[in-house]
Amino acid sequence: MDSRSPTVLVLAGPTGVGKTDISIQIANRINCEIVSADSRQIYRFMNIGTSKPYKETLESVPHHFIDILNPDEDYSAGQYAKEAREVIQRIRESRKIPLVVGGSGLYIRALLNGFFGEDYRDESIRAQLNNRLKKEGALNLYSDLQRIDPQSAEQTHPNNVKRILRSLEVYYITGRPMSQIQKSGEDPAPFPWIKFGLIMNRENLYERINGRVDQMFKEGLIEEVQDLLKNGYSPKLNSLNSVGYKEIIEYLDDDLDLENCVSLVKQNTRRYAKRQLTWFRRETDVHWVAIENPANFSSEIAENVLRRYEPLTLEGPI
Repeated sequence: MDSRSPTVLVLAGPTGVGKTDISIQIANRINCEIVSADSRQIYRFMNIGTSKPYKETLESVPHHFIDILNPDEDYSAGQYAKEAREVIQRIRESRKIPLVVGGSGLYIRALLNGFFGEDYRDESIRAQLNNRLKKEGALNLYSDLQRIDPQSAEQTHPNNVKRILRSLEVYYITGRPMSQIQKSGEDPAPFPWIKFGLIMNRENLYERINGRVDQMFKEGLIEEVQDLLKNGYSPKLNSLNSVGYKEIIEYLDDDLDLENCVSLVKQNTRRYAKRQLTWFRRETDVHWVAIENPANFSSEIAENVLRRYEPLTLEGPI
């Protein structure tokens, strides 16, 4: 690989901010392939609830890491980092620009900065944690995680039992928080990259999120969840224990009426966007791009990003 190989362009930001539209506008201007960094769009059959790009969009520009797994298959940030780096290298070898697009901060960090490599596992500790989970519930374990590793806790949803257990397991094996181990085990990507973060006034962002949730229900989000369950996918799967899916499962179980279900999806999506922004604001390598006019902005923001991207490629990662 010589120095003329393209610098990777990363476009990050919270859900609802317009990453997909802007990425397509960028792709219309440069010779690129899109590498998704979304931890839910990797799953097949989960289209509406993950705001997956429409079929026409996916066909207009080469996309990677969308629809690569069934909902009952496991996938980690470490796996993503390894496989995405390989895909990015192939794209660069073809003299195209890899455009990484997504809101999964852990995926992006693992891709660019590395993920700790030592595989800390202890069956006895895992069994103890699972016993505690059955007796005490996930919230008590989450409280423990907040106490011993506040950074990991902030980046983990209280309902993400799998990640809570994993973080606690690593801590009880090593005596060190997982967030600390991840930092010490950095393995920077073998290519230059530049990261842009999209940001929008909170009121405008929340309005867009609310509107998008309404559109999801109109497009058939309830039916999408029903089909997943009919096809044998357990409501306890980690993939379905996510915003938009878990609330509808509660609705289908008669634990919520439709009005409260829609309202809860909106509320939880807004909270998720807030956590994403908190994550990205802590990153020191983000070039922020403010979206002032949310009505019609994708073309303007794409131009803005590319104007700033081109001179920065002379410097490499910031």
